[in-house]
Amino acid sequence: MDRPPRTPLPTLVDIEQSAREKLSEFAWGYYSRPEDGQTYRDNIEAFKRYRLVPRNLRDVSIRDTSVTVLGTRMDIPVAIGPTAMHLLAHPDAELATAKGAAAMNTGMVLSSWANHSLEEVAEATPPGIRWFYMLFFKDRGHMKRLLARAERAGYTAIFLTVDQPLLPFQIDTRPVTIPVRIRLPNIFDEEPPHAPGSAGYREYMNAALKQPATWEDVQWIRDNTSLPVVLKGILSVEDAKMAVACGANGICVSNHGGRELDGVPATIDVLPDIVRAVGGKAEVYLDGGVRTGTDVLKALALGARCVFIGRPALWGLAHNGAEGVQQILQILRDELSLAMARAGCAKISDIQPSLVVHQSYYGVPTRKAVPMSKY
Repeated sequence: MDRPPRTPLPTLVDIEQSAREKLSEFAWGYYSRPEDGQTYRDNIEAFKRYRLVPRNLRDVSIRDTSVTVLGTRMDIPVAIGPTAMHLLAHPDAELATAKGAAAMNTGMVLSSWANHSLEEVAEATPPGIRWFYMLFFKDRGHMKRLLARAERAGYTAIFLTVDQPLLPFQIDTRPVTIPVRIRLPNIFDEEPPHAPGSAGYREYMNAALKQPATWEDVQWIRDNTSLPVVLKGILSVEDAKMAVACGANGICVSNHGGRELDGVPATIDVLPDIVRAVGGKAEVYLDGGVRTGTDVLKALALGARCVFIGRPALWGLAHNGAEGVQQILQILRDELSLAMARAGCAKISDIQPSLVVHQSYYGVPTRKAVPMSKY
Protein backbone atom coordinates (compact mmCIF):
# COMPACT_ATOMS: atom_id res chain seq x y z
CA MET A 1 0.00 0.00 0.00
CA ASP A 2 1.40 3.34 -1.05
CA ARG A 3 1.70 5.86 1.73
CA PRO A 4 0.82 9.49 1.09
CA PRO A 5 3.83 11.79 0.99
CA ARG A 6 4.71 13.25 4.37
CA THR A 7 4.02 16.92 4.85
CA PRO A 8 7.18 18.63 6.13
CA LEU A 9 6.88 20.11 9.58
CA PRO A 10 6.61 23.91 9.44
CA THR A 11 9.67 25.98 10.19
CA LEU A 12 10.18 29.64 10.95
CA VAL A 13 11.09 30.09 7.29
CA ASP A 14 7.62 28.86 6.26
CA ILE A 15 5.90 31.27 8.63
CA GLU A 16 8.16 34.11 7.52
CA GLN A 17 7.06 33.50 3.93
CA SER A 18 3.39 33.48 4.98
CA ALA A 19 3.90 36.76 6.84
CA ARG A 20 5.60 38.29 3.82
CA GLU A 21 2.54 37.51 1.72
CA LYS A 22 0.12 38.99 4.27
CA LEU A 23 1.92 42.13 5.42
CA SER A 24 1.65 45.41 3.56
CA GLU A 25 4.78 46.71 1.86
CA PHE A 26 5.03 49.39 4.53
CA ALA A 27 4.77 46.89 7.39
CA TRP A 28 7.21 44.42 5.85
CA GLY A 29 9.73 47.17 5.22
CA TYR A 30 9.33 48.57 8.72
CA TYR A 31 9.74 45.21 10.46
CA SER A 32 12.51 43.91 8.18
CA ARG A 33 14.82 46.90 8.13
CA PRO A 34 17.74 46.49 7.61
CA GLU A 35 17.57 42.97 6.18
CA ASP A 36 20.51 43.72 3.86
CA GLY A 37 22.75 45.01 6.67
CA GLN A 38 25.96 43.28 7.72
CA THR A 39 24.95 42.93 11.37
CA TYR A 40 21.49 41.57 10.58
CA ARG A 41 22.99 38.85 8.36
CA ASP A 42 25.86 38.06 10.69
CA ASN A 43 23.56 37.59 13.68
CA ILE A 44 22.03 34.65 11.82
CA GLU A 45 25.17 33.29 10.16
CA ALA A 46 27.25 33.44 13.35
CA PHE A 47 25.28 30.62 14.96
CA LYS A 48 26.51 28.33 12.16
CA ARG A 49 30.11 28.95 13.21
CA TYR A 50 29.51 27.09 16.48
CA ARG A 51 29.52 23.30 16.42
CA LEU A 52 27.75 21.01 18.86
CA VAL A 53 29.69 18.21 20.59
CA PRO A 54 27.00 15.82 21.87
CA ARG A 55 27.24 13.42 24.78
CA ASN A 56 25.84 9.93 24.23
CA LEU A 57 24.33 7.05 26.21
CA ARG A 58 22.34 9.30 28.49
CA ASP A 59 18.69 8.89 29.40
CA VAL A 60 16.96 11.65 27.47
CA SER A 61 13.62 9.89 27.11
CA ILE A 62 11.99 12.79 28.96
CA ARG A 63 13.15 16.37 28.38
CA ASP A 64 12.37 19.41 30.48
CA THR A 65 12.79 22.73 28.66
CA SER A 66 11.67 24.90 31.58
CA VAL A 67 13.85 27.67 32.97
CA THR A 68 13.61 30.36 35.64
CA VAL A 69 14.01 33.99 34.55
CA LEU A 70 14.01 36.76 37.17
CA GLY A 71 12.49 34.34 39.64
CA THR A 72 9.63 33.24 37.37
CA ARG A 73 9.37 29.77 35.87
CA MET A 74 8.86 29.63 32.10
CA ASP A 75 8.14 26.48 30.12
CA ILE A 76 10.69 27.36 27.46
CA PRO A 77 13.89 29.45 27.45
CA VAL A 78 12.53 31.56 24.59
CA ALA A 79 10.68 34.81 25.29
CA ILE A 80 9.33 37.61 23.12
CA GLY A 81 11.39 40.79 23.02
CA PRO A 82 10.04 44.34 22.66
CA THR A 83 9.00 45.31 19.13
CA ALA A 84 6.93 48.26 18.00
CA MET A 85 3.48 48.71 16.51
CA HIS A 86 2.04 45.21 16.27
CA LEU A 87 -1.10 46.71 14.77
CA LEU A 88 0.75 46.78 11.46
CA ALA A 89 0.82 42.96 11.57
CA HIS A 90 -2.62 42.07 12.98
CA PRO A 91 -5.79 43.85 14.15
CA ASP A 92 -5.41 42.43 17.67
CA ALA A 93 -1.83 43.74 17.83
CA GLU A 94 -0.07 43.18 21.17
CA LEU A 95 -3.13 41.54 22.70
CA ALA A 96 -2.64 38.62 20.32
CA THR A 97 1.12 38.51 20.85
CA ALA A 98 0.66 38.40 24.62
CA LYS A 99 -1.94 35.63 24.32
CA GLY A 100 0.42 33.57 22.18
CA ALA A 101 3.20 33.94 24.74
CA ALA A 102 0.87 33.18 27.66
CA ALA A 103 -0.34 30.01 25.92
CA MET A 104 3.26 28.77 26.00
CA ASN A 105 3.87 30.04 29.55
CA THR A 106 6.72 32.26 28.52
CA GLY A 107 7.48 35.95 28.88
CA MET A 108 6.78 38.95 26.69
CA VAL A 109 8.35 42.39 26.88
CA LEU A 110 5.73 45.00 26.02
CA SER A 111 7.23 47.89 24.08
CA SER A 112 6.61 51.53 24.89
CA TRP A 113 5.78 51.76 21.18
CA ALA A 114 2.94 49.25 21.58
CA ASN A 115 -0.52 50.06 20.21
CA HIS A 116 -2.25 48.71 23.32
CA SER A 117 -1.76 49.98 26.85
CA LEU A 118 -0.04 48.19 29.69
CA GLU A 119 -3.41 47.71 31.31
CA GLU A 120 -5.16 46.35 28.21
CA VAL A 121 -2.48 43.72 27.65
CA ALA A 122 -2.58 42.72 31.31
CA GLU A 123 -6.36 42.32 31.19
CA ALA A 124 -6.09 40.17 28.06
CA THR A 125 -3.61 37.77 29.68
CA PRO A 126 -4.20 37.63 33.45
CA PRO A 127 -1.79 34.71 34.05
CA GLY A 128 0.83 35.95 31.61
CA ILE A 129 4.49 36.70 32.30
CA ARG A 130 4.82 40.36 31.37
CA TRP A 131 7.73 42.79 31.40
CA PHE A 132 7.72 46.45 30.29
CA TYR A 133 10.24 48.15 28.02
CA MET A 134 10.37 51.82 29.02
CA LEU A 135 11.79 54.86 27.28
CA PHE A 136 13.78 57.62 28.96
CA PHE A 137 11.84 60.88 29.37
CA LYS A 138 12.97 64.34 30.41
CA ASP A 139 10.00 64.57 32.79
CA ARG A 140 10.86 62.21 35.63
CA GLY A 141 7.43 62.66 37.12
CA HIS A 142 6.07 61.08 33.95
CA MET A 143 8.55 58.23 34.30
CA LYS A 144 7.41 57.64 37.88
CA ARG A 145 3.81 57.42 36.67
CA LEU A 146 4.78 54.87 34.01
CA LEU A 147 6.67 52.78 36.56
CA ALA A 148 3.65 52.87 38.87
CA ARG A 149 1.34 51.84 36.02
CA ALA A 150 3.56 48.87 35.20
CA GLU A 151 3.69 47.74 38.82
CA ARG A 152 -0.09 48.07 39.29
CA ALA A 153 -0.77 46.12 36.09
CA GLY A 154 1.35 43.18 37.22
CA TYR A 155 4.47 43.65 35.12
CA THR A 156 7.38 42.06 36.91
CA ALA A 157 10.45 43.73 35.35
CA ILE A 158 11.54 46.89 33.57
CA PHE A 159 13.60 46.63 30.38
CA LEU A 160 15.70 49.56 29.20
CA THR A 161 17.26 49.81 25.75
CA VAL A 162 20.73 51.31 26.11
CA ASP A 163 22.03 51.10 22.54
CA GLN A 164 19.84 53.77 20.97
CA PRO A 165 21.32 57.24 21.57
CA LEU A 166 19.23 58.56 18.69
CA LEU A 167 15.76 57.35 17.78
CA PRO A 168 14.97 56.58 14.11
CA PHE A 169 12.80 59.67 13.65
CA GLN A 170 15.70 61.81 14.91
CA ILE A 171 17.91 60.48 12.11
CA ASP A 172 15.51 60.28 9.16
CA THR A 173 13.53 63.50 9.38
CA ARG A 174 11.29 62.83 6.40
CA PRO A 175 7.57 62.68 7.31
CA VAL A 176 6.12 59.17 7.19
CA THR A 177 2.53 58.26 6.39
CA ILE A 178 1.51 55.24 8.46
CA PRO A 179 -1.25 53.37 6.57
CA VAL A 180 -3.33 52.52 9.66
CA ARG A 181 -4.54 54.69 12.53
CA ILE A 182 -2.40 53.91 15.54
CA ARG A 183 -2.11 55.04 19.13
CA LEU A 184 0.83 54.79 21.52
CA PRO A 185 -0.72 54.73 25.02
CA ASN A 186 2.48 53.71 26.84
CA ILE A 187 4.43 56.81 25.89
CA PHE A 188 2.21 59.71 26.94
CA ASP A 189 -0.57 60.22 29.47
CA GLU A 190 -2.61 61.75 26.66
CA GLU A 191 -2.35 61.26 22.91
CA PRO A 192 -0.13 63.86 21.18
CA PRO A 193 -1.97 66.41 19.03
CA HIS A 194 -0.16 65.14 15.92
CA ALA A 195 -0.36 62.00 13.79
CA PRO A 196 2.50 59.51 14.35
CA GLY A 197 5.08 59.92 11.61
CA SER A 198 4.30 63.59 10.99
CA ALA A 199 6.76 66.46 11.41
CA GLY A 200 4.71 67.80 14.32
CA TYR A 201 4.79 64.43 16.05
CA ARG A 202 8.55 64.25 15.65
CA GLU A 203 8.98 67.66 17.27
CA TYR A 204 6.63 66.64 20.08
CA MET A 205 8.65 63.48 20.74
CA ASN A 206 11.98 65.31 20.61
CA ALA A 207 10.74 67.67 23.30
CA ALA A 208 9.65 64.81 25.57
CA LEU A 209 12.25 62.06 25.23
CA LYS A 210 15.68 62.16 26.84
CA GLN A 211 18.06 61.06 24.11
CA PRO A 212 20.77 60.15 24.60
CA ALA A 213 20.34 58.62 28.02
CA THR A 214 23.25 58.09 30.43
CA TRP A 215 24.22 55.78 33.26
CA GLU A 216 22.82 58.39 35.64
CA ASP A 217 19.39 57.86 34.07
CA VAL A 218 19.71 54.11 34.49
CA GLN A 219 20.65 54.57 38.13
CA TRP A 220 17.64 56.84 38.65
CA ILE A 221 15.28 54.16 37.36
CA ARG A 222 17.02 51.53 39.49
CA ASP A 223 16.48 53.77 42.53
CA ASN A 224 12.82 54.46 41.73
CA THR A 225 11.36 51.00 41.22
CA SER A 226 11.27 47.83 43.24
CA LEU A 227 11.03 45.78 40.04
CA PRO A 228 14.04 44.02 38.52
CA VAL A 229 15.78 46.12 35.86
CA VAL A 230 17.21 44.61 32.67
CA LEU A 231 19.53 46.51 30.32
CA LYS A 232 19.10 45.54 26.67
CA GLY A 233 21.78 46.36 24.12
CA ILE A 234 25.00 45.51 25.96
CA LEU A 235 27.89 44.39 23.72
CA SER A 236 31.03 45.37 25.64
CA VAL A 237 32.59 43.90 28.76
CA GLU A 238 33.01 47.41 30.17
CA ASP A 239 29.30 48.18 29.83
CA ALA A 240 28.39 44.81 31.33
CA LYS A 241 30.44 45.64 34.41
CA MET A 242 28.86 49.10 34.58
CA ALA A 243 25.41 47.51 34.39
CA VAL A 244 26.19 45.29 37.36
CA ALA A 245 27.56 48.28 39.27
CA CYS A 246 24.29 50.13 38.61
CA GLY A 247 22.33 47.27 40.14
CA ALA A 248 20.96 45.73 36.94
CA ASN A 249 19.31 42.38 37.55
CA GLY A 250 19.70 41.27 33.96
CA ILE A 251 21.66 42.04 30.81
CA CYS A 252 20.41 41.28 27.32
CA VAL A 253 23.26 40.91 24.85
CA SER A 254 21.75 42.64 21.83
CA ASN A 255 22.68 44.73 18.82
CA HIS A 256 19.09 45.79 18.09
CA GLY A 257 18.84 43.27 15.28
CA GLY A 258 21.15 45.40 13.18
CA ARG A 259 18.76 48.35 13.25
CA GLU A 260 21.23 50.66 14.98
CA LEU A 261 25.00 50.63 14.37
CA ASP A 262 25.82 48.30 11.47
CA GLY A 263 29.10 46.41 11.63
CA VAL A 264 29.03 45.47 15.32
CA PRO A 265 29.69 41.86 16.40
CA ALA A 266 27.06 39.16 16.21
CA THR A 267 25.49 38.69 19.63
CA ILE A 268 26.39 35.00 19.91
CA ASP A 269 30.07 35.94 19.40
CA VAL A 270 29.95 38.50 22.22
CA LEU A 271 27.96 36.37 24.65
CA PRO A 272 30.79 34.35 26.32
CA ASP A 273 32.78 37.47 27.17
CA ILE A 274 29.74 39.14 28.73
CA VAL A 275 28.86 36.05 30.75
CA ARG A 276 32.40 35.84 32.07
CA ALA A 277 32.50 39.57 32.91
CA VAL A 278 29.21 39.45 34.80
CA GLY A 279 30.34 36.45 36.83
CA GLY A 280 26.86 35.44 37.94
CA LYS A 281 26.02 38.83 39.45
CA ALA A 282 23.17 39.32 36.96
CA GLU A 283 21.26 37.09 34.58
CA VAL A 284 22.41 37.22 30.96
CA TYR A 285 20.12 36.85 27.96
CA LEU A 286 20.61 37.09 24.20
CA ASP A 287 18.64 38.27 21.21
CA GLY A 288 19.47 38.53 17.54
CA GLY A 289 19.61 35.82 14.88
CA VAL A 290 17.73 33.06 16.71
CA ARG A 291 15.92 31.05 14.04
CA THR A 292 16.11 27.40 15.16
CA GLY A 293 16.07 25.25 18.26
CA THR A 294 19.76 24.50 17.82
CA ASP A 295 20.41 28.25 17.90
CA VAL A 296 18.68 28.32 21.29
CA LEU A 297 20.75 25.35 22.47
CA LYS A 298 24.01 27.02 21.45
CA ALA A 299 23.10 30.27 23.20
CA LEU A 300 22.24 28.43 26.41
CA ALA A 301 25.50 26.48 26.25
CA LEU A 302 27.44 29.72 25.94
CA GLY A 303 25.82 31.13 29.07
CA ALA A 304 22.49 32.73 28.17
CA ARG A 305 19.69 32.02 30.61
CA CYS A 306 17.16 32.51 27.84
CA VAL A 307 16.88 34.06 24.39
CA PHE A 308 14.49 36.67 23.06
CA ILE A 309 12.96 36.74 19.59
CA GLY A 310 11.68 39.82 17.77
CA ARG A 311 11.00 39.48 14.06
CA PRO A 312 9.92 35.80 14.27
CA ALA A 313 7.17 36.73 16.74
CA LEU A 314 5.94 39.38 14.31
CA TRP A 315 5.93 36.82 11.50
CA GLY A 316 3.77 34.54 13.63
CA LEU A 317 1.45 37.42 14.47
CA ALA A 318 1.00 38.33 10.81
CA HIS A 319 0.62 34.67 9.86
CA ASN A 320 -2.22 33.83 12.25
CA GLY A 321 -2.58 36.19 15.21
CA ALA A 322 -2.19 34.69 18.68
CA GLU A 323 -2.13 31.16 17.28
CA GLY A 324 0.66 32.13 14.91
CA VAL A 325 2.76 33.52 17.77
CA GLN A 326 2.11 30.35 19.73
CA GLN A 327 3.12 28.28 16.69
CA ILE A 328 6.45 30.09 16.40
CA LEU A 329 7.19 29.32 20.05
CA GLN A 330 6.04 25.71 19.67
CA ILE A 331 8.38 25.21 16.72
CA LEU A 332 11.34 26.52 18.68
CA ARG A 333 10.37 24.47 21.73
CA ASP A 334 10.05 21.25 19.72
CA GLU A 335 13.29 21.87 17.85
CA LEU A 336 15.08 22.63 21.12
CA SER A 337 13.70 19.50 22.78
CA LEU A 338 14.87 17.35 19.86
CA ALA A 339 18.29 19.01 19.83
CA MET A 340 18.61 18.45 23.58
CA ALA A 341 17.85 14.75 23.14
CA ARG A 342 20.43 14.36 20.39
CA ALA A 343 23.00 16.31 22.42
CA GLY A 344 22.44 14.22 25.55
CA CYS A 345 20.66 16.86 27.63
CA ALA A 346 17.51 15.95 29.54
CA LYS A 347 17.09 19.34 31.19
CA ILE A 348 18.37 22.88 30.77
CA SER A 349 20.97 22.52 33.53
CA ASP A 350 22.55 19.68 31.51
CA ILE A 351 23.46 22.18 28.79
CA GLN A 352 27.07 23.04 29.55
CA PRO A 353 29.76 25.13 27.77
CA SER A 354 31.57 21.95 26.70
CA LEU A 355 28.64 21.24 24.38
CA VAL A 356 29.74 23.99 21.97
CA VAL A 357 33.00 24.55 20.11
CA HIS A 358 33.79 27.33 17.65
CA GLN A 359 34.44 25.95 14.18
CA SER A 360 37.94 27.45 14.18
CA TYR A 361 38.89 24.85 16.79
CA TYR A 362 38.64 22.26 14.04
CA GLY A 363 40.80 24.21 11.63
CA VAL A 364 38.04 25.85 9.64
CA PRO A 365 39.58 29.10 8.36
CA THR A 366 38.30 31.94 10.50
CA ARG A 367 39.60 33.99 13.38
CA LYS A 368 41.81 32.64 16.17
CA ALA A 369 40.79 29.23 17.47
CA VAL A 370 39.14 29.44 20.87
CA PRO A 371 37.47 26.29 22.23
CA MET A 372 34.28 27.52 23.85
CA SER A 373 34.46 24.81 26.51
CA LYS A 374 36.86 27.04 28.48
CA TYR A 375 33.90 29.26 29.34
